[in-house]
Amino acid sequence: MSDLKPKRFWTESAVVETGGGYTIELDGRRVKTPAKAALVLPTRAMAQEVAAEWDAQEKEVDPTSMPFTRSANASLDKVHHQHAEVADMLADYGDSDLLCYRATHPQELQHRQAAQWDPALDWAADTLSARLLPVAGVLHQPQPEASLTALRQRVHGLSDFQLAAFHDLVSLSGSLVLGFAAAENWRPAEEIWSISRLDELWQIEQWGHDDEAHALAENKKAAFLHAKRFFDISV
Repeated sequence: MSDLKPKRFWTESAVVETGGGYTIELDGRRVKTPAKAALVLPTRAMAQEVAAEWDAQEKEVDPTSMPFTRSANASLDKVHHQHAEVADMLADYGDSDLLCYRATHPQELQHRQAAQWDPALDWAADTLSARLLPVAGVLHQPQPEASLTALRQRVHGLSDFQLAAFHDLVSLSGSLVLGFAAAENWRPAEEIWSISRLDELWQIEQWGHDDEAHALAENKKAAFLHAKRFFDISV
């Protein structure tokens, strides 16, 4: 496989209004997705973020430095064609949500989980009409069907672009509830990310800091915060 990256061939990128949204032109040439679909974005804010990434490229195009472009491409090339499957996969997190599985010991960890996770479950019950029930231990316990149905309907109601972002909010946090909490601005995204890492942070307190694990966690945090921003500019 070649490691060669495409060269920058354009002088200027521009946001252009088009049928159904906005696109990016590079010296008048419209950008397409890797699957050759038209890059039509739902909001000007998203188009501006994507255009800025193309402007920031220097001699070569580095896709790893273009998170908004990658998310937009995923929305159009992947999620658009598998919307129902992606939505079902994410909705399934509700029946095994991170927030529902509590430690059986020590007591300090139990108290910390209750203090940080119970408010999120209460918020979901009040705002999403979905009460999920915490259990002690790691053995699966089915959640109320009415709550799962309410959550599933909400996931399926997301647009392709929202769903692409929501995929990362849920998969990175391990929680459907926290994914919705981030999307709906329950609390600041950084705080929600910390809540999702409660068990990991506890382990660090007990066993100490690991540089490799910390670097991985920071990468995941950056991806989570990017997903939140992408979700916000999808509408």
